[in-house]
Amino acid sequence: MGKIEDLEVFNGEGYQLSRLDKVIAAARANSVWPLPFATSCCGIEYMGSMGSNYDLARFGMERMSFSPRQADLLIVAGTISKKLAPILKQVYEQMSEPKWVLSVGACASSGGIFDTYSVLQGIDRVIPVDVYVPGCPPRPEQIIDGIMKIHELVKHEGIRNRYSEEYKAKLDKYNIEINGK
Repeated sequence: MGKIEDLEVFNGEGYQLSRLDKVIAAARANSVWPLPFATSCCGIEYMGSMGSNYDLARFGMERMSFSPRQADLLIVAGTISKKLAPILKQVYEQMSEPKWVLSVGACASSGGIFDTYSVLQGIDRVIPVDVYVPGCPPRPEQIIDGIMKIHELVKHEGIRNRYSEEYKAKLDKYNIEINGK
């Protein structure tokens, strides 16, 4: 029996066996298609993480998706105003399941230094967030760490987790419907 990361593999003469859920999890974790929703300085740091010095392509993320229907990771980087919040929620709802959210920087996570009537005090007020990246703005290394945490979450999430009562309750909390139900 061999082991490729978390993938249990049974090798034999002319065959190789593994569990289907482990293979799907490994494939999902190594082919995440991000949708950047960048509004300010955190977006510039995210762009820096895509450059040759940090190279997010080594994590299977070289394809940026600017279509919500073709993305599975929403990266929210920067200040989100209350006027922009319904658009962010609409983008999240247009993404197909399974989907994950990375909140980058203090502004997306908690409103940052902008404690005003017009700034949303954290995107988790309108959509569920899986991983938070702190900082104002966070360094590309921090963003990469957040993305690696997303990969671990994806790798260890069961195939049927998205149909669980716990997940449905989480979406109900945010007034989000699954497949129009």
